[in-house]
Amino acid sequence: MDYGRKRIRELSSKYRIPLIFGLCLLPSLMLGYLWQASKGSWLNSKISLLCETQSFSFHRYKTDLLDGLPEIELPRMVYTKPHIFKPPRNDVLTMTPWYAPIIWERTFNLEILNEQFRQRNTSIGLTIFAIKKYVVFLQRFLETAETYFMVGHRVKYYIFTDRPEAIPNITVKEGREIVPLRVQNYPRWQEISMRRMEMISHYSQQRFIHEVGFLVCVDVDMRFSDSVGVEILSEVFGTIHPGFYAAERQAFTYERRLISEAYIPRDEGDFYYAGGFFGGTVAEVYKLTKKCHEAIMADKNKNVEAVWQEESHLNKYFVYHKPTKILSPEYLWDNNLGNPQFLKKKRFLAVPKNHAAIRNKRNLHLK
Repeated sequence: MDYGRKRIRELSSKYRIPLIFGLCLLPSLMLGYLWQASKGSWLNSKISLLCETQSFSFHRYKTDLLDGLPEIELPRMVYTKPHIFKPPRNDVLTMTPWYAPIIWERTFNLEILNEQFRQRNTSIGLTIFAIKKYVVFLQRFLETAETYFMVGHRVKYYIFTDRPEAIPNITVKEGREIVPLRVQNYPRWQEISMRRMEMISHYSQQRFIHEVGFLVCVDVDMRFSDSVGVEILSEVFGTIHPGFYAAERQAFTYERRLISEAYIPRDEGDFYYAGGFFGGTVAEVYKLTKKCHEAIMADKNKNVEAVWQEESHLNKYFVYHKPTKILSPEYLWDNNLGNPQFLKKKRFLAVPKNHAAIRNKRNLHLK
């Protein structure tokens, strides 16, 4: 018993000072904790308030942005009701495996589409190249375009030419404009053909993106012979070449040499697309033409030229960047190919010409 009391006295004596110090420090620690808790609560409240304010501000921004979107509301229209079990065309393919529509006569209602695009205030740029003697095609091209191309919509005719003084003086309808763009001439027609991708890419970035919503890129040695309207417009579209609409992919004249950037293996490809009619939004056309131009330049550095110049590179692009809409051969036809039964319209026709005369600067006589 005495030993136990003695031991308690020893421990008490040993820890007296730390115990006293601890008891003195305890109130300070408690006050500090309370202050920190109060400070943290204040800070948290401030952060919460800031977040709520930012959230409200961002929410208001999003709401304002969405409230500002245009509303597309069609007026009353009377037209034939579509039927699930009565497709408008069953003689041709009208949809690709990646759900891109193929545009044929009787597969769309232009009245509905016109109203939708008018309310969106759509503007279209049409690019054509009239270099050297190809200026001879401008008169008929522009006259027929004024009759059939994007009737009722705003259009800018972007004419790339080395001879702006040779552009015919044609009066265009209200809301339409002829815009000459002076470009360099090249000695070889193949070089001119390939440089189109470079020029469209450059002007898309520098000018077209600020002026139009869509670009349609076509050959000038053509004429419009029937309506070509907003039914063609999409993010990016290509046109089935009239010489290969029924061909198997092994028969396509793709670039088959591995050394070329335009190379496509024989077991790939969907359609053979014509280089003379493609387009889409300015942003998508910029990406397409920039990619093709870079591939053309890479080939040039290897002293390689694709078998069909820029058309070969366009086809390579469409193999791996599927178009969102495809135009049937109605939109690019040559009367030398006859009059197949499936072809209900011939909207854009090749003009008969002497290729040698055009390319070798001889006398030219158009029929």
